[in-house]
Amino acid sequence: MVRHTQGMPCTTTETMMTDREARAARNQERSLAAFLAKKAEFDALLAELTQASEDHFGADPETVLWGEAAWLSDATAKLKDIADQHFRRGEYAA
Repeated sequence: MVRHTQGMPCTTTETMMTDREARAARNQERSLAAFLAKKAEFDALLAELTQASEDHFGADPETVLWGEAAWLSDATAKLKDIADQHFRRGEYAA
């Protein structure tokens, strides 16, 4: 958006603001595209994990041992950390 005042050409400050605004708009567009791409990846991972969870992560109830329980405990701790970050709980509380 270049403004002219009473037939006078625009000043350098007005041009710089226009350039800055255009760069900010392009930056926001690129940020949104990157965010949406990562969200799609995140959603796909959640869908995979949900499916695996419904199948008890492939654990056979007749043969499950402490290794499977330890793995699930570790995975749960990682997911809890992510949830705590997002919801600002625990060590991430404001």
